[in-house]
Formats: sequence, structure tokens, C-alpha cells
Amino acid sequence: MKKDIEIPPVKNVTLAVTREKNLLNQDEWKVYLINNNDFPLENTLVASKGYGEKDGETQRTSTLRHFLETVPAEGTALIEPIDPNVFHLNNEYWVSYYVGLQIHDKKFVFVPDTICEANLTFIKELQLEGVLHS
Repeated sequence: MKKDIEIPPVKNVTLAVTREKNLLNQDEWKVYLINNNDFPLENTLVASKGYGEKDGETQRTSTLRHFLETVPAEGTALIEPIDPNVFHLNNEYWVSYYVGLQIHDKKFVFVPDTICEANLTFIKELQLEGVLHS
């Protein structure tokens, strides 16, 4: 039964939305997975989607799915670029991964308008400015 499945808490794994300059000196925004554990994350699946309202109308983005074979210990992995036109939505990332034979699962949600200039901080793992999910 579902209640018999033990899913341990996710620790030392987080997401960051970063701002980087491209070759044309324009801002590009990207989403990264950060693994601050001393062990790798195996067979990581990330499902991302945006949802919310604008001007009284419901808005949804497509659901994208990403597979990361291994995220190294104390490492990072690029998940996807993100368009600033969706920053007014809830941007949800559902992350599932294995440590050995045990599955871990967590939903990260960047709520509307939290990905903005005022919330940028330096993220040492990426050596970039961005918004770190706590």
C-alpha cells in the first residue's frame, strides 16, 4: 500500500535560477540542480511546469521532463533554460532521484515574482548570481 512506502526527506539538494550573460551580452536565465551531499544522485528525474493567472486568465505552460543520469557529489547539473516571461507564474520543479536503492522525492516551487533582481544572491556552487530555493 501507499502508506507502506517510505520516502526519506530530501537533504542538501536544492534548485537555483541563475542569470548569465550570453555572447551577445544579453541576460539568459537557467535552472540548476545543486547537490551538496557527499554522494551522487542517480537516475534523477525533474518535471517542470508553470501555472497561475494573469489579468484574471488562467495560464499554464507545458510540462517538461528531464533525465539526469548522475549528479555528482558536491556537484551541479543544468536542468533547463527558463524564459523571464513565465516569472509571474508558479514555477514548479518535481525532483526524484535515487541514492542506492532508495528513492527521494521533493517538489520545489518558485512562487510568482520571486525570480527577480531584488532576490538575486551570489551562489558559490555555481559562481553565478541567482535565486536560490530554500
